[in-house]
Amino acid sequence: MFRHLRPIIIKEFRQIKRDRRVLAILTLVPAMMLLLNGYALNLDVSHITMAVVDHEKSPRSREFVNSFITSGYFDYDRDLNLSEEATELIDDAKIRVAIVIPPDFSQQLLSNRAADIQVLVDGMDANAATTIVGYAQAVTLQYSQKVILKNLSKIGRGSYIPIQYDARIWYNPELKSAKFLVPGLIGFILAITAVIATSLSIVKEKERNTIEQIDVSPIRPHELIVGKMIPYALISLVAAALVILAAYFMFDVVVKGSLFDLFVATLIFIIAALSIGLLVSTIADSQQVAFQLAALMSMLPTIILSGFMFPISSMPIWLQILTNVTPAKFYLVILRSIILKGVGFEAFWDQIVYLIIFISVLTFISIRRFKKTIG
Repeated sequence: MFRHLRPIIIKEFRQIKRDRRVLAILTLVPAMMLLLNGYALNLDVSHITMAVVDHEKSPRSREFVNSFITSGYFDYDRDLNLSEEATELIDDAKIRVAIVIPPDFSQQLLSNRAADIQVLVDGMDANAATTIVGYAQAVTLQYSQKVILKNLSKIGRGSYIPIQYDARIWYNPELKSAKFLVPGLIGFILAITAVIATSLSIVKEKERNTIEQIDVSPIRPHELIVGKMIPYALISLVAAALVILAAYFMFDVVVKGSLFDLFVATLIFIIAALSIGLLVSTIADSQQVAFQLAALMSMLPTIILSGFMFPISSMPIWLQILTNVTPAKFYLVILRSIILKGVGFEAFWDQIVYLIIFISVLTFISIRRFKKTIG
């Protein structure tokens, strides 16, 4: 079998070397996609433009506003006189939040009564608005505790908090969305590049009418399939290494787990992606159709169904079942477990088993279809 595989592998490497576009897709494009998407995809909410409608303009109200500015979340933009002006600025997307302070703010606090503060938030982006409201609540609560302590100290009474908690955030203590998104981007990029590049391999044989020569040769269909997969798998591994290095230097994404486990898992996923591309190449009759099918079968499932952008647990049951058709779903679990958590093989062995089953099924179908193609 190796004697039959060797010429196929050499021939495929020569074709890849001649076709610089395929080589660029497999090596340079992944790093460029990581660079562009890594900086563009950012779910962190920061530098929130804020305006203030201070009807009291007292030292206490300015102190309250300053607590928002010093929190690090809000960027003070301007003072306003009317709430209607704040509404207009939010409508024009010039500010994202407005703080409205009533004229009796200090009086209410000094008389030990609650002062009603209005917070106007741009809710066009629901997730960002929820985060902004959470920031505002945290700042207000912190300022309220400060006022309570001052009032109690004036009458000679101490205070205590009944429940103290110490929150520890594991795996991503800085709460940076890049640490979660970049591993997903790695799987997304490898899936697209591997599927598209491989889908064109057998289609080229059809377009150049060399498929008949393969038919009369002693090469068996499964040997041809395996021989075409090996070069793309090796080049994709190099591309994966470049992407992981780029993620480390550009986004400070450190691999906490075993590099050997990462290598094995990445190789298995690349083979799974290549099997999709080979299946596409047995279906399509032209490179244009193959490219379109490959993009459809790799890009959409990876974005929507893999858990890369949208949590699978929030999807309907029937859609959660449908997510099992994309190998990226299981690779992302492995990738995030190794890179972020640093766990070993025992934590994701079941994901590896699924990928192996996926490879076996699609490779078997590709071989059967290829037999019909040349038969």
